[in-house]
Amino acid sequence: MKRLLIATAAAALASASAMATTPAGLWKTIDDNTGNVRSLIRITQVNGEYNGTIEKLFRTPDQDQNPKCDKCEGALKDKPITGMTILTGLRQDGSEFADGKILDPENGKVYSSKASLDDNGKKLEVRGFIGVSLFGRSQTWVRAD
Repeated sequence: MKRLLIATAAAALASASAMATTPAGLWKTIDDNTGNVRSLIRITQVNGEYNGTIEKLFRTPDQDQNPKCDKCEGALKDKPITGMTILTGLRQDGSEFADGKILDPENGKVYSSKASLDDNGKKLEVRGFIGVSLFGRSQTWVRAD
């Protein structure tokens, strides 16, 4: 029994340690203006690339509860935002994650993206930019899992 407890504790510690060094997991996005949670985004890793999909939107009662990306182009045009993959292609580059793309469903634009983990993996600093990262905007996402 004691060995089982030790093995379980070691597995939990290894899992928490891995979570702190990877952006994979569930993240809360926070509205820059209100400080309210806007969405939950699930980041997964496949073949060395991290991609993020919107799992849930937090909307006020007066807002459309199942909005579509009416400003998106191509295959995403008029598709539901919930379930949409908005972050693609992030690859680990040292302590950062770079070379990704991020879609802003509010304006339909796709930006270059990079990210870095802070606060022992509890926060993800996500930056979207055009050209060089100097010309962009950052958001802090908070780990939800």
